[in-house]
Amino acid sequence: MTATTGNITHRKVAVPSNLERRAFLFMRLSGALLLILAVGHMLIQHVLNSSQNLSLQFVALQWNTWVWKVYDMFLLFFAVTHGVNGLRNVLEDYIQNRTVVTWINRFLVVFVIATVIWAGIAIALFDPSPILDAAQSTQ
Repeated sequence: MTATTGNITHRKVAVPSNLERRAFLFMRLSGALLLILAVGHMLIQHVLNSSQNLSLQFVALQWNTWVWKVYDMFLLFFAVTHGVNGLRNVLEDYIQNRTVVTWINRFLVVFVIATVIWAGIAIALFDPSPILDAAQSTQ
């Protein structure tokens, strides 16, 4: 579709939506979220609390509430997906065979899904009560 106004020609260009554009956008958004989440994690774990106090009991106290579990799940999800997406970009720069790239991408997708589900289940099902009970009995 072309429209002419005087000496200027206006054309509408249809840019197809594809995986690379979405991956590029995801890297920028997840990077911004990771900055917030990771800095928050560092502040909570190493600034507000002394790193000498970090122990299994400290983690059990934090994971006793769903707020911390959800926070850590977000951190896990965005860190794994952001990192693997970056790895995918680097590998696609160096590997020229499209078939190999396709298989590596499939492997990375399965790896991300398995890792996020496996670690997410571990965080969600973590039961802090035995650790907290043991800590109270020693005091």
